[in-house]
Amino acid sequence: MNGGEGITWRVRDRLIQPRFPLVMGILNATPDSFHAASRVEVDAALRLAERMLEEGATILDIGGASTRPGAQEVPLNEELGRVLPVLEAVHQRFPEALLSIDTYRAAVAQAAVEAGAGLVNDIGAGLLDEAMPSTVARLGVPYIAMHMQGTPRTMQQAPHYTDVAAEVTLFLSQRLHAAHETGIADVVLDPGFGFGKTTDHNYALLRALPHLKALGTPVLVGLSRKRMINEVLGTMPEAALNGTTALNTIALLNGADILRVHDVREAVQCLKLVERYRTA
Repeated sequence: MNGGEGITWRVRDRLIQPRFPLVMGILNATPDSFHAASRVEVDAALRLAERMLEEGATILDIGGASTRPGAQEVPLNEELGRVLPVLEAVHQRFPEALLSIDTYRAAVAQAAVEAGAGLVNDIGAGLLDEAMPSTVARLGVPYIAMHMQGTPRTMQQAPHYTDVAAEVTLFLSQRLHAAHETGIADVVLDPGFGFGKTTDHNYALLRALPHLKALGTPVLVGLSRKRMINEVLGTMPEAALNGTTALNTIALLNGADILRVHDVREAVQCLKLVERYRTA
């Protein structure tokens, strides 16, 4: 079963039927994202949002706190001050666009949905802020739950697994069950590439995506310009687009439903080519 087939999402007061696989474009309202080109302020955000939507993004993911390896925690008020002006401006300019708030804080999720966000993307899967699951259930929006070992500040300090694919799948199955028990109707699972994983762990997870698909809910992958590409190719993030496209292709063939990317046009092209391959 494709976890993305025949799904209808409740997004606040409307129902939408996303056409999977789809592309989520990244808008970082932060000064320290690992990929400099994705760092935006309000005017730049509007231009980037327009371009991403024109290139075929279905969702725009807006975050105000960097989650790169080693990142320090951003105070709540600073995160709100970064993300809300961007989100409000994008929502006002593109009211029909589906916006996601990238946060692990329930208070930020609440404010963002009130400002126009239609999804919550939580790197903590409800474990970094115990109020998050009940908040999302009350807000009535889809929820993305991600696996991470540790926190952004500590996650790359010697991550260890006995069987990374089995452990991540078990964790996400438990978080899926917990989300449903809390009253969240629509859940997307993210194995968290680069979040508390070595490059070997990441490739093992990429190969094991069909195990996550067996949980019967959409699967998101965030591979864009990450260390698992650069470490193999000897590139830096700004030169990792070709490697990103290669891994996105593998992810789609292994069942990924959502590609979270910095480069929307190339990801949409990837979707089209994989679809053509599958229907040949």
